[in-house]
Amino acid sequence: MSVRAELAIILKQGRGSSLTFWILIGLLTGIVIGVSFPAAARQLSPLSSIFLRAVKAVMAPLIFGALITAIAGNGDLRAAGRLGLRSLIYFWGVTTAALACGMATALIMHPGSGVALVGASPPEIAQAPTGFGSLVEQMVPNSLIDAMARGDVLQIVIFCTVMGIACAALGEPARPIVTFAESLSRVMFRVTGYVMWLAPVGVGATVAVTIGNGGLGALGALGRVVLTLYAALGLFTILVLLPLFLWSRFPFRLFYEAMREPFILAVTTTSSGVALPSLLENLDRLGLPKRITGLVIPACFCFNTTGTTLYIPIAVLFTAQAANASLSTTQLIVLFFTLMITSKGAPAVPRSSMLIIIGTLSSLHLPMESIGLLLSAEIVMDPVRTGVNIIGHGVAPLAISRWEKG
Repeated sequence: MSVRAELAIILKQGRGSSLTFWILIGLLTGIVIGVSFPAAARQLSPLSSIFLRAVKAVMAPLIFGALITAIAGNGDLRAAGRLGLRSLIYFWGVTTAALACGMATALIMHPGSGVALVGASPPEIAQAPTGFGSLVEQMVPNSLIDAMARGDVLQIVIFCTVMGIACAALGEPARPIVTFAESLSRVMFRVTGYVMWLAPVGVGATVAVTIGNGGLGALGALGRVVLTLYAALGLFTILVLLPLFLWSRFPFRLFYEAMREPFILAVTTTSSGVALPSLLENLDRLGLPKRITGLVIPACFCFNTTGTTLYIPIAVLFTAQAANASLSTTQLIVLFFTLMITSKGAPAVPRSSMLIIIGTLSSLHLPMESIGLLLSAEIVMDPVRTGVNIIGHGVAPLAISRWEKG
């Protein structure tokens, strides 16, 4: 029996299969509670928060251990630098394709047609940095502890990348830190296994609360923006992600086994960051090099959120069309290149894209009333968008691994 076949059996017989079943049970239970007992469903918010808090608590030390081990574990700084450069090139190309797909689809389908922006006051959400200088400033943490406490994945990745490069450059004197990072990574994988058994309760509570708050209400005129997003996500998956997966020559059955649990977690919680630990662990189990998964997967959650990236130009153009504001070709080009930069820093948490959308609307002097309308349709847009995010996270290490082999 081949090594891959053995790994597939291990993954199938392990916690993934039974946990996936209980997550689906939690999902269905949450739907029933949310529809039948909306008042009681709204009281389940603490259960959802406990699960999300536990996963976020695992995420920061796991990134720390995995990233430093990936960069400095083999002591080959040149190889790590090459892998990092190739990863950035891959991320830039894929997210640019996502932006182009989202913008083109919105220009063709006109999701804002027939929508009147009247009355609604958008929720108070902190402004995202819109200038290049502000963006660069936000990438640098005040301290690693501060970044971990706030769950700022981008700042953690940047700090740990620099630290990993320093460890690789120092070599033997830095070996205790690298050994600690390796041990920390293994321990956090075990802790992740414990936390993931809270997933069925967390997923059920999240779905129940969302439905209990009226998320399944009629979308009305927002149906067109939902269809536009679905069309763009479908085109991107078929035209970009599928060819990349086929080029990687990775068996589809093994990919499905590795992605099943992370995909369900990401879609049901609408947070791709929640799926980071299980995705990293499952791909390691399937035999992908740790130096690749340990570097590429954490970086994906900062630089490769393709579904979210694709949605941002759709939301902006929806607002412009609903407000009867015609953007010139020059403004569209500026918008495209601006989003190429600002979309790279969206954290892997629910509704993070709204920060960038609000900042972009402000810079274009477009009305903010669309934010309330868009948020009312999030229940049907966010799961699909997050699903494409997590598929993109799974395809990235496969494609980059194939690129490394030449």
